[in-house]
Amino acid sequence: MHAITIPEPGGPEALVWAEVPDPVPGDGEVLVDVVSSAVNRADVLQRQGFYNPPPGASPYPGLECAGRVSALGPGVTGWAVGDEVCALLAGGGYAEKVAVPAGQLLPVPEGLDLASAAALPEVTATVWSNVFMVAHLRPAETLLVHGGSSGIGTMAIQLAKAVGARVAVTAGGPEKLARCAELGADILIDYREQDFVEEIRKATDGAGADVILDIIGAKYLDRNVQALAVNGRLAIIGLQGGAKGELNLGALLTKRAAVTATSLRGRPLAEKAAIVAAVREHVWPLIAEGVVKPVIDRTVPMRDAAEGHRVMESSAHIGKVLLKPPTAA
Repeated sequence: MHAITIPEPGGPEALVWAEVPDPVPGDGEVLVDVVSSAVNRADVLQRQGFYNPPPGASPYPGLECAGRVSALGPGVTGWAVGDEVCALLAGGGYAEKVAVPAGQLLPVPEGLDLASAAALPEVTATVWSNVFMVAHLRPAETLLVHGGSSGIGTMAIQLAKAVGARVAVTAGGPEKLARCAELGADILIDYREQDFVEEIRKATDGAGADVILDIIGAKYLDRNVQALAVNGRLAIIGLQGGAKGELNLGALLTKRAAVTATSLRGRPLAEKAAIVAAVREHVWPLIAEGVVKPVIDRTVPMRDAAEGHRVMESSAHIGKVLLKPPTAA
């Protein structure tokens, strides 16, 4: 098969489409013929040499895909050759084939085409596990999403609205904020022109956000704590603004607030399987009903994955950037 390889870390040009050995499904795994994959920030970090795959994972980038099951490894039940699926991966999505633990497979949601399903696994698993399983967002609470026009952000808006929460977003510029509003965002904050702490306080009569989903990290840490409501929960899932910041424990104590930080890629298989099962139970029906949908900015040929990375790094996209291998049918 062919896959995107990274012979040496570097810029987008470091991504090389090359012939590599076919993967072989091990115990509890299935082989998927990839129809589409998607670009994530973690892929950019891996390309730059800052985020290696966990032990035993594929060395190729790509944390999600959609395709058809082509072979079953020993011990797999509940799936059959020919099934159309999407999958959460620890790596290997930028390829024509990938071996996937069966617990990380999902059926394609009813009413959605196979290729578009590649836009779902990473964002739904990330949002559901952090906003609902960890931060326990409840109806009528306020969720603040940083990067509201990203793949994560567009999914977080829709899922929060589906459970009856109020949603605030930060994004850069009128076009991205308008798209967030179309998806249901109630409070629109242009981080280039406005202070999100002031804006969230004004919009909540001084109370603040009950839950904050943050992709920035250190740069926003102090202001995120300021923006939290009493009993608020800050969920950090990215470090685009740095990894080391100063935390005002006094402010946290006063608000009886909590700060959590999680990643998905390196979790044990059982934890990933539990998250995927929760997504299938709670999110898949919403997609089938048309309440929630993937937001796809564009699709580029997988052999030109470098272009997808340039789009991601320029933040020129709204939603997900998909990759299509030449063998996709």
